[in-house]
Amino acid sequence: MSHQILVPKLIEIGGGALSKLPSVLKSLDVNYPLIVTDKMMVDLGYADKVLQQLETAKFTAGLFDSVIPEPTVKSIMPGVEVAKFGNYDSIVALGGGSPIDSAKAIAILAKHGGKMSDYKVPNRVNQAGIPVIAIPTTAGTGSECTCFTVITDDISNEKMLCAGAGLMPAAAIVDYELTLTLPARNTADTGIDALTHAIESYVSKKANLFSDSQALSAMRLIAPNLRMAFNDGNDHKAREAIMVGATLAGIAFSNSSVALVHGMSRPIGAAFHVPHGLSNAMLLPKITEFSISAAPKKYANCARAMGVASELDNDDIANTKLVNELLAINKDLNVPSLQEFGVKSEVFNAMLSTMAEQALASGSPSNNPLVPSSDQIIDLYKQVWTGLS
Repeated sequence: MSHQILVPKLIEIGGGALSKLPSVLKSLDVNYPLIVTDKMMVDLGYADKVLQQLETAKFTAGLFDSVIPEPTVKSIMPGVEVAKFGNYDSIVALGGGSPIDSAKAIAILAKHGGKMSDYKVPNRVNQAGIPVIAIPTTAGTGSECTCFTVITDDISNEKMLCAGAGLMPAAAIVDYELTLTLPARNTADTGIDALTHAIESYVSKKANLFSDSQALSAMRLIAPNLRMAFNDGNDHKAREAIMVGATLAGIAFSNSSVALVHGMSRPIGAAFHVPHGLSNAMLLPKITEFSISAAPKKYANCARAMGVASELDNDDIANTKLVNELLAINKDLNVPSLQEFGVKSEVFNAMLSTMAEQALASGSPSNNPLVPSSDQIIDLYKQVWTGLS
């Protein structure tokens, strides 16, 4: 059985890789890039640094800096207009998952038109939009190497998952030095997001030998370094390991799939505005514990790759250590429960059926080793709200 593997045409990776942006643009034969980013990247000076770099290299570049966290249809449409009517032949996505996801959506809509809902799963985005060069400034989403984007419907609050080869960036520039200013909270949330990608892609029913190798490598890089980067943001070795791990995890799940954690995470984010990485972190220990019985060998291998179990441990012992480690990571990285985050029980309970329905409709839970019923998802949500272990 064969598997189609999708990755960017070009990946520039390592400290200082940002300086290669002009040569990357030239290799793609584009001349008029639009930088898509957010106000934080402007305030930190990264957007200006990129603009100056491109100006020195004789590129004519524009700037759209109105990306918001957890992007919505309303937030991306001004960017679509800028890209469409500004005659830009490429988009440079600068920032975390939100700017990169926004850039992918803008690239498709500016070139092919239609509504964002036209492109959501189960529809496939097969035709490429305007070429996107993705420059992540967080080590988490892996969006620089995935064929997915998530955009929220402003009316229904649904987080629309869009997927297909047309959403794969043309190039990625992965420079860990861009993460050195990342606050501890963002470091934790994005890092656990990347770890979730690695674990879910490995245990997914759509996993394959290629995605498995990327996922295990990602776990080996992320798990031992996450606490160090959280405690010392200037730890270059830890930052680089997590950055490379996040990219590998992105490649893994883009060529496999995510599963139940992500399926349940998107409705939480849409309903209660919990950052995506944080909602994944809240869910990961409990969903892992729920799923282990259907893939004990694979989950045990995750524990071994993360360095919390040895080859001498049998699978049962390794899996106990895995769940304990995921709980310990959340404790050490100050991950709150939904209750501690401030989600009110009466509002949460009123949303349970809708969230379960949205989770199942996303398709991700069907990739899980143990596929839950709607009632089981509701029960899992209740346990995650209180933080029960």
